[in-house]
Amino acid sequence: MPDDDSERRRLSLEKKRERYVWYYLAYFLFGIHVVAFVMIYAVRHAK
Repeated sequence: MPDDDSERRRLSLEKKRERYVWYYLAYFLFGIHVVAFVMIYAVRHAK
């Protein structure tokens, strides 16, 4: 049953890809917050 093996391999690859998407999303949201805090700090401390 080579079809079953390829299906299982595709599933594990999909799981790995999904994890990468979540990591990317987490870094993206974290980066947005860092930029937002820096901008708030700059506006608050602007002369």
